[in-house]
Amino acid sequence: MANADAEAVKLQTADDVSISAVAYEATKPKAIILLFHQAGSSKAEYTTIAPKLASSAYTSLAIDQRSGGTLFGPNDTVARLSKSASYAEAKADLIAALDWAAKRHLPIILWGSSYSAALIFEVAADHEAQVSALLAFSPGEYLGTSSEVARAAAQVHVPIYVTSSSSADEVGAARTILSASSARIKTQFVPKYGVHGSSTLIETRNPKGAAENWAHVLLFLDALPLPPS
Repeated sequence: MANADAEAVKLQTADDVSISAVAYEATKPKAIILLFHQAGSSKAEYTTIAPKLASSAYTSLAIDQRSGGTLFGPNDTVARLSKSASYAEAKADLIAALDWAAKRHLPIILWGSSYSAALIFEVAADHEAQVSALLAFSPGEYLGTSSEVARAAAQVHVPIYVTSSSSADEVGAARTILSASSARIKTQFVPKYGVHGSSTLIETRNPKGAAENWAHVLLFLDALPLPPS
């Protein structure tokens, strides 16, 4: 399908925070992808990304985490709270999205951008039975203590895809986290032209590299050994 049907969704976290989200429905979806944004951002980070995933038969849910801002558009969750929370506090928002997806009875893929690319390793380590794969865009040790994300990655055995900007620091940070996992299927794509987080797939943010970076993401997704839905 050329365009996804987008529907506003409200999630409730275990600590009783209301999370704004939008679901993009694909026709005959192979899986559901949970889309988490970078620092200072919102679900609007995925306005161009989610429809393209839907056209490849992946339903997705993009959420406004409580740690975010207006980089791509309004963050309704942060606006309601009148402040942005810490990265660690946003973990509860990712789990609320996972709980929502579990009711859909489809394979679930976690997709993170920058700090949320770190958080998805912790979520997957705690809920691996519910998760079929991870895609981490510019993951790093963003969560406080040294090597915390790598320790979580060591407990993740589902297929993992990591990518980043083209900078040596980001490439190295992604490599360190990925190498900690004993997953049988692990892919690190180092782009010729890349920018931070999921922005690497947005043509207006990465005009030279978005198309090639998309091709590698879709190649990984389409090769996943997903369980039957």
